[in-house]
Amino acid sequence: MKGYQGNKKIGLLFSGGPAPSANAVISSLTLNFLDRQIPVVGFYHGFEYLEHYDSADRHSLIKDVHYRFLTAEIASIRNTRGVYLKTSRANPGKGIQKKEDLFDSQKNQKLQNILDALDHLGVGFLITIGGDDTLKTANYLQIMGLPVIHIPKTIDNDYYGIAWTFGYWSAVQAAQDSLLNLKADSQSTDTYFIVELMGRKAGWISYAAGIASGSFMMISVEDIDEKLLDLDKLANRIVDLMIKREQDGKYYGLICVAESLADLLPQKYRSTEYDRHGNLVLGKAEVGRIIRDAVAACYARRTKTTKKIIYKQIGYEVRNRNPISFDVVLSSMLGFGAFKLYTQGKFGHMVSVSDNFSIKGVPFGKLIHPRTLLTRLRNVPRGSDFFELKEALSYRMELID
Repeated sequence: MKGYQGNKKIGLLFSGGPAPSANAVISSLTLNFLDRQIPVVGFYHGFEYLEHYDSADRHSLIKDVHYRFLTAEIASIRNTRGVYLKTSRANPGKGIQKKEDLFDSQKNQKLQNILDALDHLGVGFLITIGGDDTLKTANYLQIMGLPVIHIPKTIDNDYYGIAWTFGYWSAVQAAQDSLLNLKADSQSTDTYFIVELMGRKAGWISYAAGIASGSFMMISVEDIDEKLLDLDKLANRIVDLMIKREQDGKYYGLICVAESLADLLPQKYRSTEYDRHGNLVLGKAEVGRIIRDAVAACYARRTKTTKKIIYKQIGYEVRNRNPISFDVVLSSMLGFGAFKLYTQGKFGHMVSVSDNFSIKGVPFGKLIHPRTLLTRLRNVPRGSDFFELKEALSYRMELID
């Protein structure tokens, strides 16, 4: 393994789905390193090009095509949408099952390509911005000898070790804006909307956006006790609330469901589509549409009448909205936090913040199982105050909306 300590340059990449205020992280981080005359190499599209680096092919890593040296001009992107460095879901550690695999030349080739590429460019340290797969890759590279610091990113807010991930509240705001439009439509037309929202493993977005928009019911995997989703049981539960609302003269309403429910669907309903990096595309299952169909059939069976129930999916439009001020400040703090951990020599750590945005580093060992190398994820805890708020407001809105 090559030594990296003699290389001063910092490598920076963003991986996974976009998130509002991504550019605030990139800007803050870069400016802090440049102020100390430490060069920052930004890699385009996450690990996409690095994992395919070939030292024998001079076209496999080209300046200003696959990477660029970042300059102080990066200050101007703090409040812009999108991801300045672009992104992809390339997952070079996908085949790693245990620690020993990291030193097996048959299994670690893509990871080794990354190390070779960084060494070729004189990059001695890497900062990754991304979700749980990116964190796993960061941990792999750290174990293989590269000093790495990780910044958590997911609009789903299901990251262990940090209270709120950057972009989450901006995504909630975008979802609320759309939901309020749908709510006005539902009230005007006496229609129900079943709206599917992002959240691959948890209900943070569905719950918060539902609360903020006045939805009368919010459902995610945290609400389901069974290993598989019982569509008939859920449909009857929803129809119970619809009938009670209609007894109070309310023939409309919003129901928010999380895309994570697709993981609990019976086999015949499950998505079979994967992206080119091998990730299951949950949105293709359209779990909200499946629930809508079950609810419509149940309502017709129980009331002997039909009801207009519209399925709507709110997804990509929440990932690149203009970030709200909270997320810009949080992102800027996380970028600065990466620099601060670097100065403290805290590699193999994730940047986090505590109360009042005080920076703290969380060791990878607290985030990743030492044997399975799997990351810890965070659902909305059943019985937590946030979960109970969702339940309380669902009940109240069903009565007095």
